[in-house]
Formats: sequence, C-alpha cells, structure tokens
Amino acid sequence: MTEKENPITDNQEKISRYGKALSNPIRVFILEYLANNLNKACYSGDMAEILPIARSTLSEHLKELKNAGLIQGEINPPYIRYCINPENWEEARLLLAKFFRK
Repeated sequence: MTEKENPITDNQEKISRYGKALSNPIRVFILEYLANNLNKACYSGDMAEILPIARSTLSEHLKELKNAGLIQGEINPPYIRYCINPENWEEARLLLAKFFRK
C-alpha cells in the first residue's frame, strides 16, 4: 500500500493559520488597534481597559495572534508591549489577497 502525497501547500497552511487568527472579532479588533498605533507602545493593560473581556481572555487572544505570527511582544516585566509583526502582516495580506482573487 502506498502513501498518498500531501496535497496541502505551505501557502495553504499559512492561509489557514492566519484565517484561524482572524476568526474572532476580538482578535480582529486587536489587530486593527495595533495597526492603527504602529508608532505607539501598546500594552495589554491598555487594551484591557477598552475591551469588555477579562484580562485572562485578552491574554488568550494575544497568545493566538502571537502563535499565528501576526503580532509580537516585547517583555519588560511586568509589562508586555505588543505590536504588529510587519513581515508576517505583509505576508498574510498578500496571501489572503491572492487567495480571494481566485
């Protein structure tokens, strides 16, 4: 019995990962917030004051976005400053634009 080759491409994997990160409106808000504040330090505490969710829930959303590679965090205990990961942000933009043009 021969094994089938995996038909899933690297780009399809990436689109799926970015799509999962974008699948929650809180995470979309976080990405827009960070994208609109590129020249400003963005701390989770700042976002916690705006969003109607618990800090622990916000932390889970930030973790999901970080795992997808769309954001990055700089740790300066006890604070974590978040920002858009510019390389992956651009990659996601291009991949999703190409995907939706099909």
